[in-house]
Amino acid sequence: MAGAETAGRIRETGPEWAGAQRGKRIVLATFGSFGDLHPYIALGLGLRARGHTPVLATSEFYRAKVEGEGLGFHPVRPELPPESEARELIAKIMDPKDGQAFLLRKFLMPRVREQYEDLLAAARGADLLLSHPITYGAPLAAEKLGLPWVATVLQPLIFISAYDPPVPPEHPWLIRLAALGPKVMGALLRMGKDRFRPWAAPVERLRAELGLAPAGHPMFEGQFSPYLNLALFSRVLGEPKPDWPAHTRITGFPFYDRLEPGRGLSRELAAFLEAGPPPVVFTLGSSAVAVARDFYLESAEACRRLGRRSVLLVGREGWNRLPDPLPEGVFACDYAPHSELFPRAAAIVHQGGVGTTGQALRSGRPMLVVPFAHDQPDNAHRVTRLGVGRTLSRARYSAVRAARELRPLLEEPAYARRAEEVGRQVRAEDGVSTAVEAIEELFRKVGRRRSG
Repeated sequence: MAGAETAGRIRETGPEWAGAQRGKRIVLATFGSFGDLHPYIALGLGLRARGHTPVLATSEFYRAKVEGEGLGFHPVRPELPPESEARELIAKIMDPKDGQAFLLRKFLMPRVREQYEDLLAAARGADLLLSHPITYGAPLAAEKLGLPWVATVLQPLIFISAYDPPVPPEHPWLIRLAALGPKVMGALLRMGKDRFRPWAAPVERLRAELGLAPAGHPMFEGQFSPYLNLALFSRVLGEPKPDWPAHTRITGFPFYDRLEPGRGLSRELAAFLEAGPPPVVFTLGSSAVAVARDFYLESAEACRRLGRRSVLLVGREGWNRLPDPLPEGVFACDYAPHSELFPRAAAIVHQGGVGTTGQALRSGRPMLVVPFAHDQPDNAHRVTRLGVGRTLSRARYSAVRAARELRPLLEEPAYARRAEEVGRQVRAEDGVSTAVEAIEELFRKVGRRRSG
C-alpha cells in the first residue's frame, strides 16, 4: 500500500528527534483536485510515521479517501459539488482565459470567511498549521490562534519570480519578455500583481475585522509564512531565486498516487502491458479529464498513425466517449497509479498539472505536455526547457499534430537519455522526509525561542 511505502521511506535519526519533537498535532489545509490533495496525504503519512498526529483539513468530498489511509480529517468549506454537478464546475475552473478569475473571485473569495471559521476550529489545540496557496483563511486562523504555521507551494509559478518569470495561463506568449531581464520583469510583475488587488478584498476585510495587522497581498507575498515555506517540487523544475520569500526550502515532490487506498494496477492493465511493447500513455489528471472533448479519440488515432500501442486514462464513467469495441492495441480505464504505469510507458502525454508532471519526471520517460489552464502552461515550459519533452497547446491538439510531436520523443535518443537523467535526479530526492525534517526543525527553533 502507498501508506506503508511512504512510511518506510521516512528516515529515522538519532535521539535528538525524540521527546518534544514527537507527538505534535499538525493540521494540513488544502483545497482543490487530487493534485492538491495527494501531496498532503503523502506528508500526513510521513508525519504519522514520525509519531505525529496529522489532520487533513479539506473538502468533505475527500473524507473517505483521507480516513481510508488512517489519517485524521476535518471538513473545510467551500464544499465540492456532488459528482453529478462536478463536471460543470470543472469546466468553468479549467477555462483557459476565465478559469482563474472564476475560481478565485467567484468561488473561493466569497467563501473565505467560511474557510477561516472551519480552519480556526480545525486548528484549535494544534501545534502547527500548514497552508496550501489558496487556503486564504489558514494564515488568518494561525495568527488569530497564535500558532506557528508553514506555507507550502506545489509549483514554481507561485513564487512569481522576476529571475524565473512564470508563464501566464491567459497569455503564455508573455514569457518572451523574460529576455528583458529581472529588473524590467520585476516592474512588470508588480504591475500585474496590482491588477489582482481587488480580487483579494474579502481576505483583507476579514483580516481587518479580526484585528490582524496587514500582511501584504494575500495572493502573493501575504500567503508566505515568516516561519517556514516549503517548495514541494523538485529542483529540476526550479532552483531558489533572490526574490523568493525568506525561510524557503525546496523538498522534492511528496508522491502519492492512489485513487483509493491499496488500489494498484488492474489485472487487465498489467496483462496488456505484458502483452506487447511499451505503450504511449495519455492522461489529463483529475480535472482536465472532465473537459477532454475529443482528446482521447485524437490520441488513439495519433498512436495508430505511429504504429504504437496506447493506454488511455479517461476518468469517470461517461465523461469521455470511446469507440466500442476499442481498436486493437488500445487499452482504456478510469485511472491507474502513475508510479506503476509511467515507468512502463514509451512516452507520456499529459495536461501539465504539477502532480502528473512530477510523476512523469520521476518515471524517466519523455513527455508531451498539452496544457489547459492555471499552472499547466508554466510547467509545460519548464519541461520543455529541461529537454525531456515537448509542448502542444490544447487548442491545436489533433491526431496529426500529436503524432508529429510524439515521433521525435519516441525516436530521437536524446530525449530518452535526458529524461532518464532527470528521472534519476527526481528519484534521488525524498520530498516527504525532507519536508517532515524541516517541520521538526521548526519545532526545535520555536521551542528554543519560547524557552529562551
